[in-house]
Formats: sequence, structure tokens, C-alpha cells
Amino acid sequence: MKHSTTPHTRRGRGPARRIGRSLALVLPVVLVLSGTLAVTHVNWSGNPENSVLAASDVSAAGASTRADRKAAHEVLRDQLLTELQREDPGVALTHLQQAVDERPSLARHCVSLARALGRAAVAAYGPTRAQSYARPVCDTSFASGVLAANG
Repeated sequence: MKHSTTPHTRRGRGPARRIGRSLALVLPVVLVLSGTLAVTHVNWSGNPENSVLAASDVSAAGASTRADRKAAHEVLRDQLLTELQREDPGVALTHLQQAVDERPSLARHCVSLARALGRAAVAAYGPTRAQSYARPVCDTSFASGVLAANG
């Protein structure tokens, strides 16, 4: 039996190998482009009017929604503090709970809002009366605000 001196390898030869290499180069590019296009066509703003965003609008839309969230909790805090002065801390705490239930994005600000209400209640009603309005809105943040203003 005689063996050939030339090695029989399939590397680098044949149409299957060339197609595989082409796919290995082209497929990742296609996936990235299709993913990018899909992300830019999703309505991330929450506004049904703007169902298609240009790729350049994505960063601007993200910046405006962050500013809106910040403004929303500050506006809510001002409303609640005004309510606390006009009505009583119990009404303000009820409206805080309702606002967090309606807009879950406000939940991360709930603790600071409840503490601000607690401090304002001490200033308006004194520590003993302010503590009487305490209830488990945002855990015990209102009570801790009363304690911080009292101590």
C-alpha cells in the first residue's frame, strides 16, 4: 500500500468553506444593523404620536424623560407641602400614596417626599400632633421625617 506524500486536507477549499467564512463576516453586521433599526423604531417615549423616532432623536428623548421625572417628583412635593398647610398631613400622605400607585416611577422618590412631609408637619403642627398623622406610607419615612425635625 502506497501513501501519498501530499496531505489531504479540506481546509481553505471548497464552496462550503467559503460560504461559511462569508456568513461569519456578514451575519454579525446584519444582526447589529437590524437590532439598531428595531430599537430606533420602538416607541420609547410613551407618547403614541411619536411612534417612530430617528436614531438622532433617541438621546434627546432619553434626556427629556429624565428631566420630566425629576420635575414630576419636585412638582408633587410642592403640591403635597401646600396640601399639608391647607388641610392636614393625613390628606397629603393619602395623596402621596395615590400618586405613587398611579405613577410607579415616583416610588423611588417616595421616601424623600414622605420625610419632607414629616419635617413640614413638625414645623406646622409640632412634634406630638405631627406624629399622630404617621402611617405606613413609603414604609415609615413620614415618622422618620418627624423624628429628624424634632431631634
